[in-house]
Amino acid sequence: MDPFLAEWLNILVRWSHVLAGISWIGTSFYFVALDLSLRKASGMPEGVSGEAWEVHGGGFYHVRKYLSAPAELPPHLIWFKWEAYLTWITGFLLLIIQYYIAADVYLIDPSVMALTSWQAIGISVASLFAGWIIYDTLCRSPIGKNTSWLALCVYLLILAAAYFYSHIFSGRGAFIHVGAFVGTMMAANVFAVIIPNQGKITATLLKGEKPDPIYGIIGKQRSTHNTYLTLPVIFMMTSNHYAIITGHPQAWAIVGIIVLLGGVARYFLLRHEVGDEMSEIAWTIPVIALCLVGVVMLTQPQTVTYAGPKVSDEEAFKIVQNRCSSCHAANPTDDKIKAAPKGIMFSSIDDMKKYTKQIETQAVRNNAMPMGNKTHMLPEERAKLGAWIAAQ
Repeated sequence: MDPFLAEWLNILVRWSHVLAGISWIGTSFYFVALDLSLRKASGMPEGVSGEAWEVHGGGFYHVRKYLSAPAELPPHLIWFKWEAYLTWITGFLLLIIQYYIAADVYLIDPSVMALTSWQAIGISVASLFAGWIIYDTLCRSPIGKNTSWLALCVYLLILAAAYFYSHIFSGRGAFIHVGAFVGTMMAANVFAVIIPNQGKITATLLKGEKPDPIYGIIGKQRSTHNTYLTLPVIFMMTSNHYAIITGHPQAWAIVGIIVLLGGVARYFLLRHEVGDEMSEIAWTIPVIALCLVGVVMLTQPQTVTYAGPKVSDEEAFKIVQNRCSSCHAANPTDDKIKAAPKGIMFSSIDDMKKYTKQIETQAVRNNAMPMGNKTHMLPEERAKLGAWIAAQ
């Protein structure tokens, strides 16, 4: 595909993914917050479990929730599903455009595991669906009836996926796949459980029969799971811009902390939104703080030492020319990169001095560049660049 058209395709699909995700997250959080804010009141119709009064945009809203379903359905019933479907569809398209088509650049790191592009793609697709099958099996098993045990099992499943991906793919590829792994579970919850269960309730009502409340209970369980997983997924999807995270040798442990952090933050945000007393949710604040401190401490950059002779400008420039300039040049020679990433070019020693902080972060301390170590930069060369930067 023409690089110009490919770039625009990437932009449009990425934009669509973000828009769909905003709609899905907003809807999901709103309904969970609404559910938490429901209150019992006298004179409510039969079957109503609670109601809420809300104000927004200059108007007042009176919302009621039926424990199972009303005796009769209104003529206009709004279904919330396409937000989830489009988020996953556009996300998978973006995975194809960004990571599958250029698997040798973004997905594969030979120093982690030597894979062909098709092997990497096959592992990616199979693992996403395997994750859903394992998660769904856990929810339907006796474990699924115990909230605490199920939460622990799902947490361990995500941690295992993070460990697996970090030992298969590049740092960037691993993190984006943890996000896709969890995002697939969330979208499948809507597609395979929540919407079908709502369809069964609707079909039963249309027959004039009383629906089984279990369908609503299961739907609520999966919807609650989705809101707890949302904040960690957002972190995974945006982490690829930060090599201190994706390039860390224990990146899977960072995932574990972030999942815990995101879940606790979600609890605080929604509980605070519906008016819970601060004394009841204050315990979340030190937990969030400890998680943040833990992540920061874990991601402290590694110390790079070089005991050899002083590295000259010419030697440092030669390393960059050999290992980095196939992409970071006015006319990149790399078969996938057609424009210098972020406009950074290394055409002279002055260019290198201008971007020493970026070189140190990406190539010396975190091994994030070259992407997938495609040009086979050696540890000694990274150490030499670090020594040269330290002498500036």
